[in-house]
Amino acid sequence: MAYELYYWNGIQGRGEFVRLALEEAQADYIDVARLSGPGMGTAAMLELMRSKHEPYIAFAPPFLRDGDLIVSHVANILFYLGPKLGLAPGDEQLRYLANGLQLTITDLVAEVHDTHHPIATSLYYADQKEAAKARSAAFISERIPKFLGYFEKVLRQNSKGSSHIVGDTLSYVDLSLFQVVEGLRYAFPKAMKAYAGDYRGLAALHDAVAKRPNISAYLRSDRRLAFNEDGIFRHYPELDLVP
Repeated sequence: MAYELYYWNGIQGRGEFVRLALEEAQADYIDVARLSGPGMGTAAMLELMRSKHEPYIAFAPPFLRDGDLIVSHVANILFYLGPKLGLAPGDEQLRYLANGLQLTITDLVAEVHDTHHPIATSLYYADQKEAAKARSAAFISERIPKFLGYFEKVLRQNSKGSSHIVGDTLSYVDLSLFQVVEGLRYAFPKAMKAYAGDYRGLAALHDAVAKRPNISAYLRSDRRLAFNEDGIFRHYPELDLVP
């Protein structure tokens, strides 16, 4: 039975971290909200979330359905999928390390979102531009180095001495870090260019993931949605400051 991925249609958003794992593993999956027909589309996703016989399925997408099991939250989904897709370390301690790294990525993604919506998600970007400028300036000067510096350090200190961030084989965390770098380069190209020499390990990891056959094919396909100004990573030139 195919995995069913539930996420908003039209944006990469948080759902993309799950898609990358499914695509790398060439898993059979259905991107429910992007399809039409009975049981498909955004309406089907919302109906399942509100289902009376399945209370509290998820606060918000993404969530994954595997038969009768429904798993919510990106890090939780990837913790579940990782061993099944061959994208998690076999060692239990390393699996928890991978989960911790993914949860830190979750924190970073939330802060990226808040650069363009620092006051309220109920307001449009145009309603909070000045606050967004201040938030973005702090994010670029303080938080990008904080997060990327941490991931760079973990990558360099990997006890296996590999090019991966956990263990000696590809994991879902490597795929997620590819998306983080890709997204930051889209949202803040000037800032990321200024930081280019500081995180060479992450840049190399990004490039290696992009060249993997399954990921490369996915990136060229119409299954890969383009970045846009409705998603998590948004490019507003006025927010892209040189640190």
